[in-house]
Amino acid sequence: MTPTDDTPTPAQPSGAVPPAPAPAAATAPALGGLETSLEKIARELMIQQRADRRWRIFFRFVWLALAVAIAWAGLSERLTPSAPSKPHTALVEVRGEIAPDTEASAELLVSALRSAFEDQGAQAVVLRINSPGGSPVQAGIVNDEIRRLKLLHKKKVYAVVEEMCASGAYYIAVAADEIYVDKASLVGSIGVLMDGFGFSGLMEKLGIERRLLTAGENKGMLDPYSPQNPKQTAYAQAMIDQIHQQFITVVRQGRGKRLHETPETFSGLFWNGEEAVRLGLADKMGNLDYVAREVVKAEDVVDYTPRENVAERLAKRFGAAMGEGAVKAMRQLSPMR
Repeated sequence: MTPTDDTPTPAQPSGAVPPAPAPAAATAPALGGLETSLEKIARELMIQQRADRRWRIFFRFVWLALAVAIAWAGLSERLTPSAPSKPHTALVEVRGEIAPDTEASAELLVSALRSAFEDQGAQAVVLRINSPGGSPVQAGIVNDEIRRLKLLHKKKVYAVVEEMCASGAYYIAVAADEIYVDKASLVGSIGVLMDGFGFSGLMEKLGIERRLLTAGENKGMLDPYSPQNPKQTAYAQAMIDQIHQQFITVVRQGRGKRLHETPETFSGLFWNGEEAVRLGLADKMGNLDYVAREVVKAEDVVDYTPRENVAERLAKRFGAAMGEGAVKAMRQLSPMR
């Protein structure tokens, strides 16, 4: 049997205010909500720090891999001999546009030519050409270097044309001792051009005003948004005429009496290989294998053309990928979403 408390509860007077609840009981829910918010913030900070740490580790591994690849490529190039010592035909390719920062830039071609001439196993140097031309400056540098190296090393140079040898490419080819073509090759285009567009009439119709400020009377020369100035146009024409004459002189020096000049030889026209031989712009029909076997008498062909190595390709690809990855990482780590 359980005892029962029979003590009576004191009566409350009429109109009395009930006692207020204890302060601790009132603030308990508020403190619980604050603790929950703090926990969420702490968790977010930890997640962010972990993501940040993972990205740092990832980028470190990527850069380490890139550094190893560059070191490996450089070491392999040093350990690999540039060419066999036995007699061979040295090949240098002239492909695409002749311009700075291209595969057919003067910098790369000159470097390849020097390596080819300096190798004692190289019996002769063959330029295999497939180019529409390009910069007269770049072509002129290569032409000058070929002539210098021929005198220095006493080696023959042969140009072999595949699809096209035009303009600046032909400027280079005439430095060779002989030029070989296919009957359907395109050869010639001995000329110089300077092109552009003029929008002044269209701008006038559209009500667009050109506001060009220059310090120097001819600083805005050949501006496409301004009407042509006869004096400036004549100056530009005289300049390209002079460069054209330089081109003609180089062709005459290179081809000599073999060149059968006509009124159209230096007009900018181009011809197929068969016609080029008839006009004296080329010497004979033949490809690389024929020249190496029958002319140079060294069938083994060693390519000295500079190629983009593994490290350079990796650097370019990783450069773009890393930039994109860094942007994504910054967006993910940013607190403002």
